[in-house]
This record gives sequence, C-alpha cells and structure tokens, in this order.
Amino acid sequence: LKPFFPKQLPSVTGANSAVGAMAMAMELPTRPNLEVSRPMQAHGAAKATSSPMVSTSRISAVLAVAGLARCGVQRRATAVKKKGVRVVEGKEIPWNLFSPKAPYQGSCISKETITSKTPLVNWETCHVIMDHGGKVPYIEGQSIGIIAPGPDKKGETPAKIRLYSIASSAPGDDETSKTVSLVVKRVLEVSGKGWCEYSNVPKGKDPEFPDAEKVYRGVCSSHVCDLNAGDDVMITGPTGAEMLLPEDPEANMIFMATGTGIAPFRSHLRYLFHDKATKGKFKGVAWMFLGVPYSESLLYDEEWKEMQAEFPDQFRYDYAISGEEKSEKNKINGEMWVQHKMMQYTDDLW
Repeated sequence: LKPFFPKQLPSVTGANSAVGAMAMAMELPTRPNLEVSRPMQAHGAAKATSSPMVSTSRISAVLAVAGLARCGVQRRATAVKKKGVRVVEGKEIPWNLFSPKAPYQGSCISKETITSKTPLVNWETCHVIMDHGGKVPYIEGQSIGIIAPGPDKKGETPAKIRLYSIASSAPGDDETSKTVSLVVKRVLEVSGKGWCEYSNVPKGKDPEFPDAEKVYRGVCSSHVCDLNAGDDVMITGPTGAEMLLPEDPEANMIFMATGTGIAPFRSHLRYLFHDKATKGKFKGVAWMFLGVPYSESLLYDEEWKEMQAEFPDQFRYDYAISGEEKSEKNKINGEMWVQHKMMQYTDDLW
C-alpha cells in the first residue's frame, strides 16, 4: 500500500496559546517540513480503521485543539461589503445577520445527552437542535452566539453572548436548511473535585454537591444543556471564517479535536460524507483524530462508523482516550493525548 499521505507536507508555523478553543483552517502548497511552534496538549483514544491510499502533492489541514485560540495562519476575510455578508477569498458568506442587541428568537427542537457518566464532575455533553426558520443561514465551519437569560457571574442579565462552533452542516441535521445544531459540554466545577476558582452557587445550596465549599455552574452551557423542546433560544451570528472547508474537492484534510472541539469537524464531515446534496463530490481523503478522557465521552461514534463503512478509501478516524490509554511519548503524565496517537502513524501522516 502507498503511504496514507505523501512524504511532503505544507509548512505550518505559529500557534499561540490562549484560553478557549483554537480553530485553524488552511490550504497551502507543498513544502518539505511541517513545524508546529508549540506542543498541543489534549486529552486523547485508540481505535484504528483501514488506511486508504492517496498520492498528492498538496494537503489541506484543519486543526482544532482546546486551549489554543489563535493561530499564525488564517483565512483572510475582506471588509464587509454589505449588511449580513462578508467576502472570504472571493466568496460571499453570511455574516452577523443578528447581533447581541438584536438576536434572532429561535426555539429548541430537541436536546439529547450524548455522553455517559464518568469520574469527572463535568461529564455531561449535549447535542441540541434548534429551529432558526431559515433566517440564520450559515456555512460549514462557522459559529453562532447564544444569549443566556443570566445572571452571569458578574450579575448581568441577560448574560453576555457565548459563541459556539456549529456542529451541523449548512442544511442542518434534518437537511431542511432551517435548523442548527450545537454540541455543548456542561461546565461544572466543584472544589475538592478538580479545578474550581469561582463559585456562583451559595454554599450548601447546590442540589448535587451540597457539602462542597465552592460550586461553579457555567451560565450559558447550563442554559443550553437544560433546554427542553419548545424553549426559546436567542441566537446571534453567524460568524467565523477561520474554519471553512477548502474549495479544492481533491484536498486532503487532517482533523484534530478534543471533546466538543469536534463540532466544526462534524459540520465538515456531514457535508463531505452525509448530506444528499453534497455526498460523493469530495474526492480527497479526510482523517480525524479525536481525544477524550474516557470511552463514555466519545462523541458521534456511530456516525463515524457509518461514514467509514460507506467511504473506506476516503475517511479514517482514530481516538485517543487519555484516561484509559498510556503513551511513552507523553513525558508529563504518560497518558495518551491526540498528538501521541498521531505519532503512532508517523509514516502514514508524513
């Protein structure tokens, strides 16, 4: 078999650490070396699938790793030409149709908890589908804002906008172009059970952890994870041009994500391998690496299995489960993180 990717890859430099999640998308001509300025530490799991064959002199890499919020190489968006539109590489995309001062009032269609309980207090991740009535169009790789009723930790009502990467392709999960999906992890911090700097629950009043000295519950994540069908949702956006798919249908892509950082990649992969209008048009190869702390934390596993079964020569995925796998490459704590899982496939990737 030929290597999964050619020996030469584009040069990638400059990834700056910051609080939050990093999303980087790029398409560059071939250069002899791949350089990343900082190690990307992330949870990591191991599930190998068959290795497709490809030979090309060009690769398109898309990376998302929690803890990195800025990157040195980005798509450049030109100035806004008209309201609600931005031109990115000569193409108009929807842009900030709804602002924090004038959000769109959508509604929750469904909310499903898609993870199982683990030793971590913040184990819960939800997949939420919202109705935007076709008024908030977006493209794969963009984000929307959610405004929670509040109060936030500063006592403001409503709370400040919280941006979330969209987890559905442009037509939505139901392919009607009237819905948008998010994958949101409930933020929960409890003193004595991991990191907890702030508290927004009066001492002794938390129903789940009444004996804890401090408990912090994420304002917007709790709002989203507590939604019921029919509840109103205040939506802003869409926004974001850093994570758009390349135009080249033969581009090869590597996806790296931890936890809910999978959101934009689910958007991409449904466009490439699921949606009726676009499935089959992609001629390149996509390889996804997803890191989570436990097997119970895996996201959309069944979807990846179905895609890989239908497109075995074009889609591959591997997991890094940090709480269950070990890696000698990790000199910090010996756990398997995403980058260590990738090191197992050095020859194929390089």
